[in-house]
Amino acid sequence: MSREQITSAKRIVIKIGSSSLTGKAGSALDADAVNKLVDLVAACKARGSEVVVVSSGAIAAGLAPLGLSTRPKDLATQQAAASVGQGLLIAQYTQSFNRHSITASQVLLTTEDVVRRSHYQNAQRTLYRLLQLGVVPIINENDTVGTGEIRFGDNDRLAALVALLISADLLVLVSDIDALYDAPPTQAGAKRIHEVTSVADIENETLGGAGSSGVGSGGMVTKVEAARIATSAGIPMLLTSLEDADKTLAGQDFGTHFHAHASKTTSRLLWLAHATKPHGKLVLDAGAVKAILERGVSLLPAGVTAVEGEFIAGDAIELVGPDGVVIARGLVAFDSEDLPKMLGRSTKELAAEMGAEYERELVHRDDLVLL
Repeated sequence: MSREQITSAKRIVIKIGSSSLTGKAGSALDADAVNKLVDLVAACKARGSEVVVVSSGAIAAGLAPLGLSTRPKDLATQQAAASVGQGLLIAQYTQSFNRHSITASQVLLTTEDVVRRSHYQNAQRTLYRLLQLGVVPIINENDTVGTGEIRFGDNDRLAALVALLISADLLVLVSDIDALYDAPPTQAGAKRIHEVTSVADIENETLGGAGSSGVGSGGMVTKVEAARIATSAGIPMLLTSLEDADKTLAGQDFGTHFHAHASKTTSRLLWLAHATKPHGKLVLDAGAVKAILERGVSLLPAGVTAVEGEFIAGDAIELVGPDGVVIARGLVAFDSEDLPKMLGRSTKELAAEMGAEYERELVHRDDLVLL
């Protein structure tokens, strides 16, 4: 990633973690930290960039007012803390942006807003219009109503999906760790990774887990996954700290730079890979696995040995090899209840017996993405 790519980015998504905004668990929101981030956003806007902020911190901000010293483990208390903290969070942002005469807005998302295509497009239209109006959207996961089954789990992934959603030019993750390291940064001899040409190059690195502040849910693993999503879409990513963010965005050698892929995966396939929730599985024989992985073909009934789960035509499902390993995700063309009588049979045989509508793929190659 060149300095020019960073400084010339016209649409930027900046994500900031809970620990950068509140410090240790039980602390109140740090107004100075919010102001520092807002000043950074204002500087980006002053040079002509549109900026979306993905902000953690609702649960963390709600801990102190509720007299809690650690992030609660049960969902109901997390939701209560988020309900208290989200208002405090957006109020602090609004007050801080007022110093620059910039209007900020609140956008709360659940996984349904990016999993279901119609919701995805509605969220996209809203964000585009806010940017056209010069507003800085402040996005957070809707922790107040989210459940364990339907949550993003961390805002790093959410930020990457938002970058994909609005076709951003740059994704910036602001963390309490200033960069990616080749070992836990507290370990003696740990070295900063200045740039990552391909996420595959660091898969064997020891990246560590969640942070030590006790208020977040992510960690370096989730940040690398966010980089995988963004760079696959042709969007470069920066990982930096709040202290170094201005210098990193100025193109200086701080943080870690993740290079975008030269060949972009289509937004539709990225949506399918990262933003959909699979409703079931198709178990494939070894021949079908090889054909899909090596030749990029569509999935036909002859290569399927079993069906798991209940789904309808158009749902996202996982394709699983005989060993149980998920190899791909795709949009299925038939209801699950129709499939058992089709398995292991050719499309011509099915068409002759059941009608012409059965002479087609279970999952077309255009609706399939390898994982």
